[in-house]
Amino acid sequence: MTKVLVTGGAGFIGSNFVRWAHEAQPDWQLTTLDKLTYAGRRENLRDLDGSARHRFVHGDIADAAVAAPLVQEANVVVHFAAETHVDRSLLAAGEFIQTDVFGTFVLLEAARHAPNLRRFVQISTDEVYGSVPEGFSRETDELRPRNPYSASKAGADRLAYSYFATYGVPVIITRASNNYGANQFPEKVIPLFITNAIDGIPVPLYGDGLNIRDWLHVEDHCRGIDLLLTKGVPGEVYNIGGGNEVTNLDLTHRILALTGRDASLIRPVADRPGHDRRYCLDTTKLRGLGWAPQAEFESGLAATVRWYREIGRAHV
Repeated sequence: MTKVLVTGGAGFIGSNFVRWAHEAQPDWQLTTLDKLTYAGRRENLRDLDGSARHRFVHGDIADAAVAAPLVQEANVVVHFAAETHVDRSLLAAGEFIQTDVFGTFVLLEAARHAPNLRRFVQISTDEVYGSVPEGFSRETDELRPRNPYSASKAGADRLAYSYFATYGVPVIITRASNNYGANQFPEKVIPLFITNAIDGIPVPLYGDGLNIRDWLHVEDHCRGIDLLLTKGVPGEVYNIGGGNEVTNLDLTHRILALTGRDASLIRPVADRPGHDRRYCLDTTKLRGLGWAPQAEFESGLAATVRWYREIGRAHV
C-alpha cells in the first residue's frame, strides 16, 4: 500500500481528489488532514465513511504535533490546505500567511525528515503570476502576485522549491487555473452565482465583468496531479489549465441561462481592489506527459448547476 497524506482533503479540490483517488487507486491508503474551517466539511467525504482505505484526522497543518507524524509516515503528500478566497485575504491577510506560508513550512520541515517520502506535491495557483494582459503564463515566468492570497501562495510555492534545492525534498509544484465542480463552498463566483440564481437572489458582478478566467474542471485537475505523482520530476513546476477562457460577464449569462433566470438578476458592484484582469496558462509541459483536459466547459458547467440544484444546497 502507498501511504498518501492529503492536507485540506475536506475542502473543495481536496475532497474531490480524495474521492477520485479512492476509486482510481485501490493500492493507496489515504489519510485526510483538515482543520474543518467553514469551507472544509466532513460532509464532503461522507461517502468514504467506513472505508478501510481512508482515515480522517481533524487538525491544523500549522500544528507540528499533529501534522509532522502524518507527514513522516507518508510515501506521498498532496498539499491542498490553504486559505484561498481573495476577498477574505483583503480583510485578514495574517490568517493567509499563517496557514499558507507557515503551515507549509511545518509540513516541509517534517518532510525533510520523512524516511520514505517519494513525492511532496505543493498545490499552487495561476494567480501567483499576476495579471496577464495577453499571451500565456509559462512555468519559468516571473511571479508577480497582486493580493495577499496570491502572495501567500507564491511564498509557499517558493518555500517548497527551496526545500527541494536545499534539502532534497522531492517537491513538485502545480499551478492550476480556476477550478469548478461539485463541493465548492458558495463564496467563489460559480457556486455563489448558481445558488443565488436558483433562489432568485441578485448576483454581484464585479466592475465591468470583463475580467477573464480560464476554467478547469476539478476532476481534470485531479487527473493531472495523479499523473505527476508518477511522471513529474522533483523540483519542477507544472501548469494545469482547462483552456476555457471566459469573461465573468459571459460566465454570468451562462449560469443564468442554465438556472432559468435572466439578466435582471445581475447587480454590478464596485470592483475588487487589485482585481487581476486576466489569467491564462501555457500547459505544454504537462501535456507533454500525456495529460489533456477531458471536461467540456459547457457540459461541465451544466453538470455543476445540476449538482447544486439537486444535492449541493443541502450539502454545502
